[in-house]
Amino acid sequence: MKLLLRYIILCLLAFNSWSICAQGDFLLKNNVSEKIKFQFTSNLIIIPVEINGVILSFVLDTGVSKPILFNLSERDSLDLKDTQTFYLHGLGADGKLEALKSKNNRFNIGGAVCNNQDLYVVFDNSINFTPRLGILVHGIIGFDLFKDFIVEINYNSEYIRLHKPESFVIKSPRKWKTLPIELYRRKPYLNAFVTLKENKKPVKLLIDTGSSDALWLFEDEYNDMVPEKDKFFVDYLGKGLSGSVYGKRSKVNNFQLSEYSLDDVNVSFPDSASIDLAKVYKDRNGSIGGDILKRFNLFFDYNNKKIHLKKNGLFKDPFTYNNSGIVLEHNGNMYVKERIRMPSNTPSNGYSSRNSNDNSRQAVQIDFSINYTMKLKPAYRIIEIRKSSNAYASGLRLGDILISINGKPAYDFRLPEINRFFHGRTGSNLRLKIERNGAEMLFKFKLDNAFKFNEPSN
Repeated sequence: MKLLLRYIILCLLAFNSWSICAQGDFLLKNNVSEKIKFQFTSNLIIIPVEINGVILSFVLDTGVSKPILFNLSERDSLDLKDTQTFYLHGLGADGKLEALKSKNNRFNIGGAVCNNQDLYVVFDNSINFTPRLGILVHGIIGFDLFKDFIVEINYNSEYIRLHKPESFVIKSPRKWKTLPIELYRRKPYLNAFVTLKENKKPVKLLIDTGSSDALWLFEDEYNDMVPEKDKFFVDYLGKGLSGSVYGKRSKVNNFQLSEYSLDDVNVSFPDSASIDLAKVYKDRNGSIGGDILKRFNLFFDYNNKKIHLKKNGLFKDPFTYNNSGIVLEHNGNMYVKERIRMPSNTPSNGYSSRNSNDNSRQAVQIDFSINYTMKLKPAYRIIEIRKSSNAYASGLRLGDILISINGKPAYDFRLPEINRFFHGRTGSNLRLKIERNGAEMLFKFKLDNAFKFNEPSN
């Protein structure tokens, strides 16, 4: 599943209400660098961030200029400092979105500490990426971390390392390629090339670790920056503040970044209404996201306006699409009845052991009795389904709860693991058991070629 984090954040940051204020810096007191393990899911980096003594989960996002908290529950009990309520106009169902600005918060990220950090909190239950990712995410952090360190991202080993700039020396420099970046409104951009319909075009792209897609391009008919006529399909791209966002998914023949070349790269062309705010920078042509970035290990050096990169073991991984047309989300938990085997000791003429006191022999047999227990397991619900897909033709519909996939309980899988089934080869068979209105139903279909129709059928 490709999650449209970037759209929401660009909407938030495009408004004047988001003032840029002076604040403290992150510091490493004892070490020259700090290693922090991350969770990697849906091509996104999830790191632990401690705020005022409470540990939360944040997406590490080069495309955001301020820390934003959008999924705070009562259980988190976060003590926010120096708060002020205000509204972001133009967002939300009624044209404005209530938010909170909090100053002087203490942030800890590994051994990096900031005692005077601004934080923005959005109170809108619709802005919650946890169900779509299948893991808990509270917010997003970006520039405030990147401005103070040289940030190493190792996708292979799933860690970031924060380096003090004055102590940083890159190891084996000949193995790394150094590229210039441009910082505009606290966001990094680089230059690359894409080949569409055999035409090679230069593009300026936002470096966007907060996007799970490979590549975004803004449609531009004047410069022939459009998907090939017979090589796109209209699809759900993600969730925006005003609801679901759609666009065209396609392929570019080639993507070139310096000396590195990738063929048949996934690209999304979001609807024009979704990118009006994203094109604040007039020279921008799109974004490079996690599905490309994960193929490199990286050093971000904002102070010197450059990045170092080299390809890693993920470089040759194929670019795949969701050929099922199904989008799931975590839909809470359900009780599941599981069998357990409980041993009990009973006399028998089987195995015997000698009693040390009377030299007699006593037979003991291990008998396993079958019992049951009720356990809470994750439930997954279909929240989008492409009408041109074989899955839809088989009878699957919005709201169906997934019970099993190919005979295996769905609750035994994490959401990214289920999504790998959906990204399988065209022609692969899938058997989904679902629950609908209290009844279980079985559906069988073959993964189709997502490009077989340009438009969803009615």
